[in-house]
Amino acid sequence: MRRLRNLVISVLITRDLGGQADLDEVVTTVSEFADFAVQTHLQALMSEMVLAHGTPIGEDSGESQELIVLGMGKLGGRELNVSSDIDLIFCYAEDGETSVTSDQQRPLSNHEFFSRLGKKLIAAISEITEDGFSFRVDMALRPNGASGPLVASFGMVEEYFMVQGREWERYAWVKARALTGKSSDIEALEKIVRPFVYRRYLDYGAIDSLRSMHAQIRAEVIRQETRHPERSNNVKLGRGGIREIEFLSQVFQLIRGGREAVLRDRSTRNTLRILGEKGILEPLTVEKLLDSYSFLRNVEHRLQYLDDAQTHTFPAKPEDQRLIAHMMNYSGTEELFEHLAKHRQFVAEQFDAIFKEKSSSSSNPEDEERMIAATLSESDGHEVVEAQLIALGFNDVPGAVQRLMLTWQSPRLQSLSESSRNKLVALINKALSMIVAQSDMHLQTLNRLLAFMEAIARRAAYLALLTEYPHTLERVVRMMNASDWAAQFLTRHPILLDELLDESSLHQQPDWDAFTAELQQQLDHAKGDTERQMETLREMHHALLFRLLAQDLEGQLTVEHLADALSRLADLIVSATIQAAWETISTRHRERPKFAVIAYGKLGGKELGYASDLDVIFLYDDEDQDAPAAYAKLAQRFITWMTCHTPAGILFDIDIALRPDGASGLMVSSVGSFARYQEKSAWLWEHQALTRARFCAGEPGIAEQFEQIRENVLRQQRDAEQLRVEVIAMRKKMRGAHPNRTELFDLKQDAGGMIDIEFIVQFLVLKYAHQFPQLTANSGNIALLKLCAGLGLIDAVLAGKTADAYRTFRKLQHKHRLQGNEKARVAHELVAAEVAATKELWGILLQEKVET
Repeated sequence: MRRLRNLVISVLITRDLGGQADLDEVVTTVSEFADFAVQTHLQALMSEMVLAHGTPIGEDSGESQELIVLGMGKLGGRELNVSSDIDLIFCYAEDGETSVTSDQQRPLSNHEFFSRLGKKLIAAISEITEDGFSFRVDMALRPNGASGPLVASFGMVEEYFMVQGREWERYAWVKARALTGKSSDIEALEKIVRPFVYRRYLDYGAIDSLRSMHAQIRAEVIRQETRHPERSNNVKLGRGGIREIEFLSQVFQLIRGGREAVLRDRSTRNTLRILGEKGILEPLTVEKLLDSYSFLRNVEHRLQYLDDAQTHTFPAKPEDQRLIAHMMNYSGTEELFEHLAKHRQFVAEQFDAIFKEKSSSSSNPEDEERMIAATLSESDGHEVVEAQLIALGFNDVPGAVQRLMLTWQSPRLQSLSESSRNKLVALINKALSMIVAQSDMHLQTLNRLLAFMEAIARRAAYLALLTEYPHTLERVVRMMNASDWAAQFLTRHPILLDELLDESSLHQQPDWDAFTAELQQQLDHAKGDTERQMETLREMHHALLFRLLAQDLEGQLTVEHLADALSRLADLIVSATIQAAWETISTRHRERPKFAVIAYGKLGGKELGYASDLDVIFLYDDEDQDAPAAYAKLAQRFITWMTCHTPAGILFDIDIALRPDGASGLMVSSVGSFARYQEKSAWLWEHQALTRARFCAGEPGIAEQFEQIRENVLRQQRDAEQLRVEVIAMRKKMRGAHPNRTELFDLKQDAGGMIDIEFIVQFLVLKYAHQFPQLTANSGNIALLKLCAGLGLIDAVLAGKTADAYRTFRKLQHKHRLQGNEKARVAHELVAAEVAATKELWGILLQEKVET
């Protein structure tokens, strides 16, 4: 094995220096040889141990046990140097004893068996002979380090993570890769490791943890360089070195890896590429980091080629330095060091952009210290806070002081650690000047912000994010000031803070294809874990909705464009949920269900708002005898997936009252029975609802059938007088169910409002579609009013005024919804012209004078 290792390394060095091998070939070949060495030695030694002591058997499963050798560090990432140590950890699944088959075998506990096997393996790999050694072995990363046992059962590993696991070990275990062992055992171990390494939320506390780790490493490097100046210029641990690039990639793995499985790659290079592809780092930055990484690793290799030594510092002798420069294809050391300095400077700049300690944005640091002290002092707290608020220009100082003191003296805040409490108070203190700069609604915005801060007070990761990225705090304040609904949404879903980090991506138009692909990828990755899939649907829906909300608050979206986007988002979520829920039904009789969701109401008309329910019905087209029961179960499961409260909240409330026969009808209908019901049994109001219905998601074949049914029903010739009477009767019934006892005008329910316009359009469609088939297009109320005017069915001027009225009503309603108002009501004079136009058209068409 040692001779083979020497041959492999010799060939690699020759190919590398000759320009025939790139970095990837070098590190991959060395890593694969290390895997081969470990696996080959272990196989031989395992046979010897079993011959002497029998086969280790698990006391719970009764199955044979194997040693799992984990490659850590660069070996785990398949990026091993030619002269690297290999960092290993030894595990086994279960405790128990060996099963002996002869008197010559001496039984051992599984722990003792694998301890002896591990020691033999280390010796076989690292023992120095006349041919050298295979690899130096470092076991320091195992639980409890050098003071811990050489091998650990899965139970020991899990308990260690829960009780003693330290932050730096999360960083180390990112790279853990099983080189040996049964696939089932490896999978079981990964389930233990994953929750320790990756948090289910966005873990911005990782930045501070890695910053502290980096500071300790740098301090040790500086200490060594001070004692031994000849050891300066460390390309791995020095400023702008390899370790800083590794930290740059791994910090985002620790932050986001719990939610984004694609970031759990063990390779530094692959992870950087993924960060660029996902837009977490700029693609150009990633390209330059990869270039710097290759350069630094190539320099590192050439340093090690000198004496086959694990070194990362330049040699002291000038002739050795010149040799390194020559191996890097430079004319001399000056040129090499010039390029080295440029790469290290770039890496250091990128590292600082993420890890540099964020200084306070307070205009006067002493004021911030006093502010923090004031919150912890009962004697002079009011006076200090009041003075600062007056100086900032708050317009309701007594109210603000009272609200601040209530927050700071609350049991929740007082139960925090001093560090967290001070961090929270510092954030609030920074936010005060931001609030004043936004508008004159100081106390209202402060109330919203403090409610949010109280909600995240116990989540150190969120405090860390706002501390590390002060611009994010400013965006939070802007949202709190602009909308009460936005404030409540962010308070319920603080995980969305991450979306505020990058303003450019926050304001990009949705890439629906990319969103669909990412959603499906994450659902596929979580297959078999229903809870995780439900969380994925909510997290991705909420994240995109939040981006749309940010664009809405910045005035980048019209109400119509926003509704289109929210409706499309709902369609995609519904589609993904159908298939994911279907795959959880063990009795399903086909891979893809012949099942569809039909949208009515706001979703059907593509007028969805942020908090709209989904009005839907379920259809299927399947002759299988098991179809009715299977699709009834799918519909019920679909509703559960949509409405169930999880840590990420709910997706949508679902209303299925519009299904055939309403509450007394079946939950799902075949396409044929739906067609018969609509043609023979449906009430007129159900045909009115059908004007705004459309295929939402599911089996494409049902989409065509549904649209044909819809067109046939809507294009029936009707008795005009009977139609008029029934529409008027239904409108009176609805108005009576929603009385308005205020002096304000209800934009939706009152006479001359939005529902009247919707009824006008529905009346026109049902009256004239048999004559003008184009009226059955589900193109929205405004477009249909203009179409009716173009067909000469209504006065063009009045149609335009009514369409404008509908647009105005929607805008005003949207503003009220953003402020969290359940009822959208305004002063009559604000919409007098719009109401008059609507009433006039209503009276002309339905020959009914609408009372003012």
